[in-house]
Amino acid sequence: MADQPRSMIDLKNIIVKFGDFEALHNINVDVKQGEFFTFLGPSGCGKTTTLRTITGFIEPVNGTVSVNGKDITHVPIEKRNIGIVFQSYALFPTMTVYDNVAFGLKIQKNKKDEIDRKVRDIARKVDLSDEQLQKAVSQLSGGQQQRVAIARALVTGPAIICMDEPLSNLDAKLRVQLRNELKKMQRDFGITTIYVTHDQEEALTLSDRIAVFNKGYIEQIGTPNEVYNHSKTEFVCNFIGDINRMGDDLVSKMGLDRSQNHFMRLERIRVNREAQDGEITLPGTIESREYYGLYIKYYIRVADQIIKVIERNDGINIYEAGEQVTVGMHPRNLMSYPKQ
Repeated sequence: MADQPRSMIDLKNIIVKFGDFEALHNINVDVKQGEFFTFLGPSGCGKTTTLRTITGFIEPVNGTVSVNGKDITHVPIEKRNIGIVFQSYALFPTMTVYDNVAFGLKIQKNKKDEIDRKVRDIARKVDLSDEQLQKAVSQLSGGQQQRVAIARALVTGPAIICMDEPLSNLDAKLRVQLRNELKKMQRDFGITTIYVTHDQEEALTLSDRIAVFNKGYIEQIGTPNEVYNHSKTEFVCNFIGDINRMGDDLVSKMGLDRSQNHFMRLERIRVNREAQDGEITLPGTIESREYYGLYIKYYIRVADQIIKVIERNDGINIYEAGEQVTVGMHPRNLMSYPKQ
């Protein structure tokens, strides 16, 4: 049997208070060595507070932060050996890229030739040219500044890197491009990474595991597949991706348990297909559609509600508003939760 990766970051029973307000309620997280672990949730849910507790900017009123088996709960920020990439990048705008990247090494009192070797080595790895190293940070694009922030965080050889919404200031296309580069970089470096985001797509594409936060609690920790297809709570199921909630009429027609709320992902519903064993088929009317190229999103009236469905675009079967269709839903694809 293969060796299990060892625990790199261990948060046990973390409670954080700001005055009388309890921001984190008994947070427990175990991040493995080399893992890309994402804290996901809406604004104000506690994900950045947890990150700041790991890095040392916030001290918990209860619980322990351990790194590699060592309790660092009360260790100062600069002695934690954790690289940090902030949402605003927190670069020195008037300094050159080179000096920004070298900053941590100078504080560590590395020798000049050692600093030069390390700066140029990390610059190559994050795709910054020698020419860019000599420029002022303010002359670079947002994507290039992001690379500088990552290079500065990695150059001191930290055991862990923490990133707080590092792509949120970039335009959509660049975000996707840098997202792919971030994942490749993390894999190449093999560095344990904590990543904070409110963007579900970002979390699903980047992460080995995800902790979904809500109002200072963790609702679920799991792989992207687990949190998306096997959401543990109604909050997770609604927060991750798009979903249909089954109305009372549909619940009756499908013969479902009325004491629960039932949900189904858009891509699990089939339109005008041959019925599978156990599948419930119902008549529907196309209300409208959104054309995305790779797929088409339909809004279909079934029973007394509108159901959203995603169908792969084959270029042949494209349905128009007003068209009558058959909608197939299998009960095994439902996610169901007790009514509160």
